[in-house]
Amino acid sequence: MKIGIQGIRIRRAVGVAVTTGAMLSTGALYAAPAQAAPVQAAAAPSIVAKGGFVMNNANGRTLYTKGGDTRRSTGSTTKIMTAKVVLAQKNLNLNSTVTIQKAYSDYIVSRNASSARLIVGDKVTVRQLLYGLMLPSGCDAAYALADKFGTGKTRSARVKSFIGKMNADAKKLGLKNTHFDSFDGIGNGKNYSTPRDLTKMASSAMKNATFRGIVKTKKYTAKTKTKTGGTRTMAPWTNTNTLLGSYSGTIGVKTGSGSTSKYCLVFAATRNGKTVIGTVLASSSAAQREKDAKKLLGYGFGRI
Repeated sequence: MKIGIQGIRIRRAVGVAVTTGAMLSTGALYAAPAQAAPVQAAAAPSIVAKGGFVMNNANGRTLYTKGGDTRRSTGSTTKIMTAKVVLAQKNLNLNSTVTIQKAYSDYIVSRNASSARLIVGDKVTVRQLLYGLMLPSGCDAAYALADKFGTGKTRSARVKSFIGKMNADAKKLGLKNTHFDSFDGIGNGKNYSTPRDLTKMASSAMKNATFRGIVKTKKYTAKTKTKTGGTRTMAPWTNTNTLLGSYSGTIGVKTGSGSTSKYCLVFAATRNGKTVIGTVLASSSAAQREKDAKKLLGYGFGRI
């Protein structure tokens, strides 16, 4: 009986050895080659910004999120929608002109707002206003565009109408966590969005060739018409998006800042035919929002 039990134990041991990758040959036991360890995916980066989101622009697949659906003040990233609404106007003539009103100048002074330094009485084309809106983040340019493309008998009515168009566009895009109460991001407590919504908004805006051309421009010089009929060469407008000069492949999109919004950046870059697009909200400084964006771009490109 004891011999039988021993035989059973030996056969079981050999069976275990074979099933675990060993083989019996000429009386010796050889171990099978070890399997290579799986490659570990890169860890998601840590960013200072309170909110962040990145997606593959080709298919909308999420690549990174941190508070991606948390509503926050957006600062001047709001102007992405301002430009988008203008460019969506039927029969838009980019060469049509707008006469700069004192109200636009008074507005930026009263709000201590970022400015394209437009001169009262000058005639500025819609195209030039879009550059003034997106590069130096001119709130005077935003006001001029809202006044031009809103509807109504008074400036106040036209501005209200324009903001209504911004909200209608957000709703059409399915941006459930986005609302505008201003044309430039200087809101009254009801101007908010999320990293995910802003990224989707920018992705939609980037389908427009004019928009793409503007937001990838580092510097632009406008030549406006003075009220006396002469030509004024404006001081060059420099794009506030410093990624354009510091991260290879950057194609946009827009900065934002403010006491409530802190430092924001909607960004996009293309490498090897692939585009990553994303947003950081409420970072600690202009330099830090750039660092945050670079981390997210690098991570995003590593995942597509």
